[in-house]
Amino acid sequence: MDSGKKIIYLDNNATTPIDERVLEAMMPYLTTNYANANSTHKFGVEAYEAVKLARSKIADLIGSETSEVIFTSGSTEAINLAIKGVAENYFSKGKHIITVATEHPAILDTCKYLESRGYRVTYLSVRSDGLIDLSELRNALKEETILVSVMLANNETGVLQPIKEVAALSHSAGAIFMTDATQAIGKIPVNIDESGIDLMCISGHKLYAPKGIGALFIRQRNNRIKIPALLHGGGHERGIRSGTLNVPGIVALGVAGDLAKKEMISTSRKVADLRNLLEDKLLSIENTRINGNKEQRLFNTLNICFQGVDSDALIMGLSNPEDEFPMIAISNGSACTSSSIEPSHVLTAMGLNENDAFSSIRISLGKQNTRAEIEITIEAIKKRVKELKNMI
Repeated sequence: MDSGKKIIYLDNNATTPIDERVLEAMMPYLTTNYANANSTHKFGVEAYEAVKLARSKIADLIGSETSEVIFTSGSTEAINLAIKGVAENYFSKGKHIITVATEHPAILDTCKYLESRGYRVTYLSVRSDGLIDLSELRNALKEETILVSVMLANNETGVLQPIKEVAALSHSAGAIFMTDATQAIGKIPVNIDESGIDLMCISGHKLYAPKGIGALFIRQRNNRIKIPALLHGGGHERGIRSGTLNVPGIVALGVAGDLAKKEMISTSRKVADLRNLLEDKLLSIENTRINGNKEQRLFNTLNICFQGVDSDALIMGLSNPEDEFPMIAISNGSACTSSSIEPSHVLTAMGLNENDAFSSIRISLGKQNTRAEIEITIEAIKKRVKELKNMI
């Protein structure tokens, strides 16, 4: 991203920069303390202790036991491990799974794979504000339902689903409740017992740790969940996820989780103020509206529709190194589907027509952003939107 020109990075739901304190903590395990955590010599034991400490920090962040935290390469692996694991281990009870039409592709594609293997999947709809209707979930639950998977915070709109109520309904029908908490962990408090979560995924690069590290929470107390291994060979991570441990990444994830817990309140206040300033100013543009529930959403996320404006043209214009403004990084949806020419499945599920979906952008702020950056962004977007509208 080094173009020689200042960059204002506002795509933090796609990935966050590594916190300097996180980088500092992980560096020794890339340079001098590089031993395998499963080796029995002194250096291996030191690496193992670092992993053990990181596991305790993640457990503390979510209110779980350390034995319930399994390290993975990220949320996509954790999702596959969880959903396929439940499907394999609980098929004798039934082969019905419930999820939501606005879930991340990692959930939807895994469910589609299971459909090809004979499982039945119900995709709940959402209202125009992005929230599910609990009565639709209640009606969808069957005796043969083995899993309900509902995302905590949507990656495109930031909308927060009522997972405590979803978990209660799921459990009343004897189903396991899973949530993709990738966007929520580190931003808002998440307690697995208070929310009734049985399975939950975490990804490091969404909370200022590096890419390639994540975790899966698997409940082992009060309705223990049994997940068979997806990867075999070595019996790592309680035999559930074999493979040499990514010690630097694990250390980084632990430190990032610890920092998130300590700084959550101050960070949320600062970032919310910046997001609200940005939102208020952009809404002054004619024919502009917010996509998603304005109250039940993450404090850092703004999904906004500039009717009649091509979002791709807007994004490219804002990141033009020849422009008078600094280069500004925003997106029009999930980074995992950025190569798609289809409109956002999240926005169309909320009832937006294709034109409005293609006119919508996502701006996601991080703790590194400043008021000066937001003021520049407001000016740049207003100017670029006006130019694009004049071209119509």
